Amino acid sequence: MIFNTEESLIVISQEKISIELFLKNLEKEYAKLKNDNLVLDLLGFSKLSPYDVISFLEFAKRHKKNGKSFVLVSDKVSYDDVPDEINIVPSLQEARDIVEMEEIERDLGI
Repeated sequence: MIFNTEESLIVISQEKISIELFLKNLEKEYAKLKNDNLVLDLLGFSKLSPYDVISFLEFAKRHKKNGKSFVLVSDKVSYDDVPDEINIVPSLQEARDIVEMEEIERDLGI
């Protein structure tokens, strides 16, 4: 796994691996990451289906319950194709914007 720490978030990416293995690796590292806003860069996956994205649902719910942002980045799956609990956007900049907006909402108690 590749971790890039930015101001208020960590961008996590993985090269040449399956979604299943990516999830397994994320589970192993989660204890270290649970207190950070997470952006999972899935742009490197050439084949990605809504089913693959839905496999992140439990992580998304758990992370949001912890008061942190969890955003997936993929241009292969639309947000219309996944449950509302999953934030998915087509670019890293949009993911950063989502995290920033959610941080403001949490600060304001919204």
